[in-house]
Amino acid sequence: MSIVVNGIVAPGFEPVAQAFEQAFAGRPAMGAALHVRQHGETIINLWAGVADARDNRVWTERTPSVVFSCTKGLVSILAARLVQEGRLDYDAPVARYWPEFAVAGKDRVTVGQALAHQAGLSAPRADLSEDDIVDWDRVVAILAAQAPLWPLGTGYAYHAITHGWVAGEIIRRVTSQSVGQYFRSLVTEPLGADAWIGLPEACAADCAHLEVSPPLSALWADEAAKPAPNWPYKAMTLGTALPADLVSTDGGFNSQRIRAAEIPGAGGIATAKALATIWSSTVVPTEGIRLIDDGITQVATQTQSEGASVFGGAPPYSRWGFGFQLDSEARRYLSDGSFGHDGAGGQVGFADPRRRVGFGFVTNWMMGPEDTRATQILDALRPLV
Repeated sequence: MSIVVNGIVAPGFEPVAQAFEQAFAGRPAMGAALHVRQHGETIINLWAGVADARDNRVWTERTPSVVFSCTKGLVSILAARLVQEGRLDYDAPVARYWPEFAVAGKDRVTVGQALAHQAGLSAPRADLSEDDIVDWDRVVAILAAQAPLWPLGTGYAYHAITHGWVAGEIIRRVTSQSVGQYFRSLVTEPLGADAWIGLPEACAADCAHLEVSPPLSALWADEAAKPAPNWPYKAMTLGTALPADLVSTDGGFNSQRIRAAEIPGAGGIATAKALATIWSSTVVPTEGIRLIDDGITQVATQTQSEGASVFGGAPPYSRWGFGFQLDSEARRYLSDGSFGHDGAGGQVGFADPRRRVGFGFVTNWMMGPEDTRATQILDALRPLV
């Protein structure tokens, strides 16, 4: 295999490095990085491939990439910290913190239900544009005014991108900071982690360029061809705001305009090291920081939503706590106690409390259901930790 893998692996973890190297087979346009910490210390730090296949810019240890729905997990850490501090209550109505939300039958929606994809706002009823989604006040006002897509208490559906605005506005009302500002002050600055919700212009040129595999593109084309209203598809595109593949050559999440906006359902940007460091700090002191304690973790990771959504869909199904994606048939982590979130195209970030592990895998080669890269890496890691 011609790929050159850079970095370090602690003795005994060589099978994980081999699984990482194998992930590049037959994928010459791929770049990726893997970082794993246990008990707060780095045991694996690897990177390889190209950050931008258009000019063959190489992937480095500091290359950040869009992590898509991994961002929901990061935002859920922020919410859990506020619950831990007594500033937010999962059982309280969203309207306690965001009064404008209490319209169109949403007055009884709780913070926990909103985080667990049960608020009925998985997609906008009206088509949104790119101009809408880069304007925080505009998009949260639209969601606050909207009637739910299904009756409260009758089920859930994945809030693919809207989740971040709903959770982020709750956080903004509690902290008086935007979600990106609070993330920076609570998480990334203390940890020294290269992660952002709203990418600064100064970092734009370093970000990996995203490419979509043909099977994933075909999957989205099939979804686009289904008759309207196709709410799960609209949950991803929001109307005309994003391309069907989430990226185009210079558009969607390859656009700095989108990356610079705070889109906390899918727009986080991070290195693999940053993801692993952040998740490590949720289960063990890391770089001197412990973000949430074991007590709040036990509460926040109780299953709230699982099984088929209100719009149906075939198994395997995911499982969620209060915003955190839990171990399930759809996304295997290290154990049934692991919690985190994966992201479109193959991104994975999570923590395992029992093993005291923080894990981050990021890639710019986006794949669909055929993707086994992170799964094979985790299969190699599981018996070693």
